[in-house]
Amino acid sequence: MQIADQIRSDIIAGSLKPGTKLNEQSLAERFGVSRGPIRDVLLQLTQEGLVVSKSNVGSFVNEKLDPEVQSLMVEIRRRIEEHSIKMLKKRMDEIDFEYLESVITRITESFKNKDFTQVTKDDMEFHYYIVNLAGGEDLSNIWQSVVMRMRMNYERVDSAEDCEEEHRAILECLKNKDAKGAIQALKANIK
Repeated sequence: MQIADQIRSDIIAGSLKPGTKLNEQSLAERFGVSRGPIRDVLLQLTQEGLVVSKSNVGSFVNEKLDPEVQSLMVEIRRRIEEHSIKMLKKRMDEIDFEYLESVITRITESFKNKDFTQVTKDDMEFHYYIVNLAGGEDLSNIWQSVVMRMRMNYERVDSAEDCEEEHRAILECLKNKDAKGAIQALKANIK
């Protein structure tokens, strides 16, 4: 849903700060819809951990994670993605590699355009593709809830070149069926 994508992007990019009250009526007017679809979006974002709803008070952008919890979330994300790489083994083909290559190209372009919100989306798409290919919807849903929550205070932004090299290293190892190398490259990318 485009409304969910936009609000999610606003939260991850920091346009909607932690603690910001999300007024249903204002959001409905912004997106030109009734309050019903907004309620559905807020419920979805609550399930992702980006929004908190308090009875009789409203919905708010969730607070950033405590540094120790953030560290735990990063470790959980890494473990899910390492598991995914091990599961893939020989399941990837040329179509998968071409798709991931196109995502890397988009990451680089988004960096060059200084569109860091899009860099984040493209980065997440790269990793989501691998997780989804390895574990389908079940694993993807677990991964997505972890990633969405940890992204709220994820301030690691490298140069376009570093970001491209890190993702390309993962891809090259996957192409070469080198799970150990892909996991090492993954660890270098997710910090």
